[in-house]
Amino acid sequence: MFLPHAYWAALLMTILSMLCWGSWSNTQKLVKSWRFELFYWDYIWGVLLLTVAAGLTLGRLSPSSPQSFFNSLASASWHNILYGFLAGFIFNFGNLFIVAAIAVAGLAVAFPVSIGVSLVVSSILDYVVTPRGNPWLLFGGVVLVCVAMVFDGLAYGKASGGAKVTIRGIVLCVLSGLGLGLFYPLIAKSLQGEGRLGPYSVAFVFVLGAVVSTFPFNYTFMRRPIVGAKLTIRDYFHGTGREHLLGVVGGVIWAVGTISNFIASDVQTVGPAVSYALGGGATLVAVLWGLIVWKEFRDAPKVAYLLLNLMFVFFLAGLVSVALAPVIG
Repeated sequence: MFLPHAYWAALLMTILSMLCWGSWSNTQKLVKSWRFELFYWDYIWGVLLLTVAAGLTLGRLSPSSPQSFFNSLASASWHNILYGFLAGFIFNFGNLFIVAAIAVAGLAVAFPVSIGVSLVVSSILDYVVTPRGNPWLLFGGVVLVCVAMVFDGLAYGKASGGAKVTIRGIVLCVLSGLGLGLFYPLIAKSLQGEGRLGPYSVAFVFVLGAVVSTFPFNYTFMRRPIVGAKLTIRDYFHGTGREHLLGVVGGVIWAVGTISNFIASDVQTVGPAVSYALGGGATLVAVLWGLIVWKEFRDAPKVAYLLLNLMFVFFLAGLVSVALAPVIG
């Protein structure tokens, strides 16, 4: 089983996670006319495909190891498997709600509020479950990242001329943040104790939970859409090969990031709190894609660029603080 033991190697895994989590949504932006609810079906199949492939290859480099893919699944306790499955179920709840929040409140509100809530909730709970690293550096870094996200939201607001915030939009943001923040502590629990899951087996169980929950959650969004007309399953089969392929590719990219994050989380020198907090740097990556590739700030006023510069400074400072927490702690 591939599992880096050096801190620097595990840190590189979190950086890969950050890059993938911040990049997968580009595939959805490439099919603007394809509704996200329909895109999500292919996305979740891509996630499942890559997770199974990783478990059967990298997860079985040492087949006799207790933590190899099949051995870990066979020896895992039922409650550890349940933790992993519920984590996938809760994650999918948050992942779909952030899409709804963006549709109602706009990216300027949805992204900073949702990711900010998730980062605070997850970092606190992860540290309670697995207290590793210097808490002052860890939580100080989390605060800096949250401030950066506020600047990010303000910048998007200036670029778009200001988005009207509604109570409905805020509620969707908070629901998304809670879902995205609550799932990772369950992953941390499933990686601990007697009968624990390994990083590849927990990824598989986690994805099963996400796949199962996609049917009720995504179908509900199709029939009761936040924006647009109702959709049916027949609409999914009207998509082009390119639209379906990009959905699968998006899921593969996200899954690479998630498995990398779970691997880093299982390394003693890093732990879940630091691993997930650094993965939150996906916000920074997504903003860079928006600036460089999608030209989202092409006609933005100068104040928006000032806010973006402040966001980058605070985000980088927060990530450095979080990265140093296990070393100094």
